[in-house]
Amino acid sequence: MSEPQSATPEEPGDLDALIRRIDPDRWLSSRFIGQPELRADVVALYAFDNELARAPRVASNSLLGEVRLTWWREALDEIFEGRPVRQHPAALALAQALGRRGLPRDLLETLVDARYRELDATPMAEAEALDWARDTGGVVAQLAAGILDPATEAKMALAGGSAWALGKRLADAPDLRPTFLKVIHAARSASRSLSVAAFPAVAHAALAGRPASNDFARRLRLTIAVARGRI
Repeated sequence: MSEPQSATPEEPGDLDALIRRIDPDRWLSSRFIGQPELRADVVALYAFDNELARAPRVASNSLLGEVRLTWWREALDEIFEGRPVRQHPAALALAQALGRRGLPRDLLETLVDARYRELDATPMAEAEALDWARDTGGVVAQLAAGILDPATEAKMALAGGSAWALGKRLADAPDLRPTFLKVIHAARSASRSLSVAAFPAVAHAALAGRPASNDFARRLRLTIAVARGRI
């Protein structure tokens, strides 16, 4: 199966530059991770998630979208089975991160499975949107929290990541705002259970559903959230 074309930064392989460009909220929150190796592993996770998110967007039909998602499931097979990993920057970076952190395969496969719903153009009902947000942004936040602090209660990051994912959909699905408000309220409570080290895994939820007028305002809002340990 041929390699999906990836959105690459100006310098190939520089995932940090890529995430800064295409995923600025989570890139900003990753700046509050002090250890470079931990930061790189979280960025690798974000790069993997962004590749999965691209599959439904760039495919001209649902079958091609399924092919792209299958390609990434096969990449996970290679990583977990110890086989040579396909030469894709995100796949290689994820393999390195998994080698250091031992992340659970079932959660990574959940990220793949969740993107199949986006191949269906039918608007999501509230229950579907909640499941989708949990299994995309929520699971990524849980995995990131586990990377940053294996001793923290990583599931407390689910709500924060879910709120961020729902917030990204509000422009195209404004009817989800009441659902988003419920989830962000739960996220503010749950995030208090995360350790200081793990909090950057959900800090970007402070930007969800609240468009800032400029980049300085976004950075200030995020800095305040991290300083207070509250979304």
